[in-house]
Amino acid sequence: MPITCTVQDRIAEIVFDVPPVNAFDSETWLSIPEIITNAARREDVNCVLIRAEGRGFCGGVDIKEMQAHPERITVLNRGNYLTFKAIRDAEVPVVSAVHKFVIGGGIGICGASDTIIAADDAYFSLPEVDRGAMGGASHLSRMLPLHKVRAAFFTGGNIPVQEAYRLGAVEKVVPRADLEAEARAFCAVIASKSRKALVIAKEALNGLEPRDVDRGYRWEQGFTLEMYMHEDSQKSRDAFVETGKAASF
Repeated sequence: MPITCTVQDRIAEIVFDVPPVNAFDSETWLSIPEIITNAARREDVNCVLIRAEGRGFCGGVDIKEMQAHPERITVLNRGNYLTFKAIRDAEVPVVSAVHKFVIGGGIGICGASDTIIAADDAYFSLPEVDRGAMGGASHLSRMLPLHKVRAAFFTGGNIPVQEAYRLGAVEKVVPRADLEAEARAFCAVIASKSRKALVIAKEALNGLEPRDVDRGYRWEQGFTLEMYMHEDSQKSRDAFVETGKAASF
């Protein structure tokens, strides 16, 4: 199974394992919300941990699928939206443990999470401007200041984990070899609390946010669809799939 969920010691551990880079197609994105929601609803679960096997945490969407089937953009959009919303709306806290690349949809997962534990080789990136797409800034804005988000979005550049930690997006940076153990230890502290208290606290904290991140993401997705209808969008996807580089304009 590319995505698994196991429960132990009141921690539901959801693991991505979709070679080669944990970049999910539209069908996979649509499957994730139910996994998260069902795990968080279990009475024997006080915390959800999301992590990944393989080369990196999440490569975002499957660009090859979008290159071959651009008409699936609305299906992909819905899968992304429902996934991030399921994480933020989960009854209990959600912790993301990330390593190496956190790209595109991986940003949405982290931005919707309650806490991020990161390996020292991690970096965060929204390369949408070079992929003929939009989206992700709403959730990155839960992690980083406005001007940092815009600089990252306009350049398609990477944000090293130490910079993300300095700006408060990451709770803890640990050696790559220790990531799983450190993440489980952090989740164990949460899991030791009253489930009722955690559920109430999660709802209260979500309600305290100054803006609705889910509504903001839906706003962004309207521009994603507009971008996909432009010829530059297909040119960007073709260049990435064929060369691995950004297209020239």
